Amino acid sequence: LRDLRGATGRGSRGRHDVRDVATGIEAGGGSKPYEFGDTLNIDASGTILNAVQRGGAQAAAGAAAIDVQYPDLMVAQGEYQSSCATVLMLDCSHSMILYGEDRFTPAKQVALALATLIRNQYPGDALSAVLFHDSAEEIPLRQLARVRVGPYYTNTREGLRRARRILERQRKDLRQIIMITDGKPSALTLPDGRIYRNPFGLDPQIIAETFAEVGSCRKAGIMINTFMLARDPELVAFVRRVASICRGKAYFTTPYTLGRYVLMDYLTRKTRTVH
Repeated sequence: LRDLRGATGRGSRGRHDVRDVATGIEAGGGSKPYEFGDTLNIDASGTILNAVQRGGAQAAAGAAAIDVQYPDLMVAQGEYQSSCATVLMLDCSHSMILYGEDRFTPAKQVALALATLIRNQYPGDALSAVLFHDSAEEIPLRQLARVRVGPYYTNTREGLRRARRILERQRKDLRQIIMITDGKPSALTLPDGRIYRNPFGLDPQIIAETFAEVGSCRKAGIMINTFMLARDPELVAFVRRVASICRGKAYFTTPYTLGRYVLMDYLTRKTRTVH
């Protein structure tokens, strides 16, 4: 999983390569003189060599000890590796199984594969799951396999809000939402808790509130990466607008290629739209 989120920050623990050379945990490059703030990943041979060269006359005279001083210190450089917190937002509205095509089962399989990959290869990362439908709720990852769709609308805004609140609690520099859906926002949670629904077209109120929540995610430093399982012009425009607001990525894919692209994109640093 190297980077749906992109090389935009540094965390304290993890295995996501970013495009900086720094004095990180894993050494893989050369060494440099120590500067205040560098990780103390001391290059012992380089440090001793500096001390010997500086005190060459004393060493030649048979000095018993090597006098290492502050300017002699060298630290090993490597590719800085950061950790990432991810919330997987999974649409479980009725449209995910409409028209004789099951889009929901492949989406669940992707979620389970992502959880396995993070657990095995990226133990410094965090993954949570949020289901969104008429409303939205976080569920334990172990329950994903048992989740089913229902006669629901699509409350994208509530899903994003739940995901944002989860990520705001995470002490990671890299935070992202992976949203898998096939439909336009068609529901909205009102201030009094009632659910407003409109399945016809893009409702101005629902869309405005959804975009406002996308803006809140951006202000919190959270990127939204959307995997859209449909290609209606209205949906394409909506997803691209979400990506532009939060500087995320938009992918237009199918149930058959969804898993490949979610996992591939987590493992690479390329920014692209899948047509």
